[in-house]
Amino acid sequence: MPGHDVPVTDEILTNPRAERVKAVRALAGRSVRQRAGRFVVEGPQAVREAVLAADVHDVYVTEASAQRYEEIVAGAQSRGIRVHVGTAEVLDAMSADGQQVVAVASLLEHTLESVLAGAPRLVAVLAHVRDPGNAGTVIRAADAAGADAAVLTAESVDVHNPKVVRSTAGSLFHLPVVTGTDLAVTVADLRAAGLLVLAADGAGTFDLDDLLDVAGSAEDGVPDLSRPTAWVFGNEAWGLRDEDRALADAVVRVPIRGRAESLNLATAATVCLYASSRAQR
Repeated sequence: MPGHDVPVTDEILTNPRAERVKAVRALAGRSVRQRAGRFVVEGPQAVREAVLAADVHDVYVTEASAQRYEEIVAGAQSRGIRVHVGTAEVLDAMSADGQQVVAVASLLEHTLESVLAGAPRLVAVLAHVRDPGNAGTVIRAADAAGADAAVLTAESVDVHNPKVVRSTAGSLFHLPVVTGTDLAVTVADLRAAGLLVLAADGAGTFDLDDLLDVAGSAEDGVPDLSRPTAWVFGNEAWGLRDEDRALADAVVRVPIRGRAESLNLATAATVCLYASSRAQR
């Protein structure tokens, strides 16, 4: 164990079939998460960030992972979070992807109203995004680009899905993520708060590079990327529906200069968010 005092429970968990172990593993299911009001956080990077910023109830480590990630145990100690030590078999039974570091936290709850109260300049909106890895990567990209929030519509994947949480690499605990919204209502609220609403689509009227060239001095009718902006990204397979594109102020395409047919959702979203981030500097 680490050399300093740590808030660990006395009992070492040794039974991978114990009820506590089963309860943690069951949080991989959406219905269980909703009933419990909790979700599982897997892996040292995500747990490290969760311990610093989220309402974490328990952290689970092995003796070896506690030694390797002393800062996680120290962070838990500083916030009075219970740390449980278990065998490798127990941690693997809780999560096959946790690298023997797992936490249980309260569901994250943010509202669009609270986001808009902060006068955001950059927001990512995910409409009908179903793939957990894509959703998590877009949230991570939004965090990296300096966005103020991400919004997932009701038709999108559950943000507390373990794969989404892992894919954010901790960004879920840095960035307000609003969930369960209606796209039309969300767009209307964002526009009313003064944000330009842009839909990203391969058949867009405007070229992203052209918009970057005129950012800050765009003529009437041309979207100005230097303005506070909300980007709307669509489903991995079919993109944005016609009615969803129609909600936006403009539809923008990312230029493809090589022979690739298209960019995947997460890559396109990253390019768009960084374009706005650069234009707003």
